[in-house]
Amino acid sequence: MRRFILSDSTVDDGMVTVRGDLFRHMAKVLRLKVGTGVILADGRGGEYTGVITAVGTRSLEVRVEEVASPQEEDAGPRITIYQGMPKGDKLEFIVQKCTELGAAEIVPFAAARSVARVTDQRGRERVERLRRIAAEAARQSKRRTIPQVSLSGELPEVLQAAQHSVKLLLWEEEQGNRLRETLAGLHRPDSVAVLVGPEGGLTAEEAAAATASGFIPLSLGKRIVRTETAGIVILSILQFYWGDIG
Repeated sequence: MRRFILSDSTVDDGMVTVRGDLFRHMAKVLRLKVGTGVILADGRGGEYTGVITAVGTRSLEVRVEEVASPQEEDAGPRITIYQGMPKGDKLEFIVQKCTELGAAEIVPFAAARSVARVTDQRGRERVERLRRIAAEAARQSKRRTIPQVSLSGELPEVLQAAQHSVKLLLWEEEQGNRLRETLAGLHRPDSVAVLVGPEGGLTAEEAAAATASGFIPLSLGKRIVRTETAGIVILSILQFYWGDIG
């Protein structure tokens, strides 16, 4: 049975009306017919199993036959990735893979060494595309929730917004704090913020500002990874250590 993430859709009295991009995908691309069984996730933890009862020109109807109660799917802490804006299409890859690994929120920001800069209009378009990528990655990985994706400004805005139980800074210049020892000394938190620099990393001034705001600078030892790899690495480790991997 195919599974979809609801977006521009409504649920009312046992019926789901599917519109917009999801309707076009289901009706025009997949050519699903009346009588087809589907699973619809609302992106907040709830799921509806039902049958298509009508296909129109702009919407289709699904009769709900079973409802799974909304619940938080992730066993570990809510993890937010604050990602220094990378070049090209790397951000799309980061959003896709961090969604698969259970990130609760992905927030790109303009770091000092970020080459890519996003204007207001282009930023709104970029966020919408990233949200569609996150929704599709959630559907493919059978997540019941979709991570939040939003653009931040520069680092000071990130530091003000990050009010998490534990805050980690991945910085290749750190010589003292190692990941294994740092995690071993922490109690399991409710939420974790991870700060990742763009290509070229964060500057010494940015790292100092983050540290002053409560971020713990961490080294991965001999492993120097690309910006598009760093979030994947730390998410995998945190989900294994505190979450639901393994």
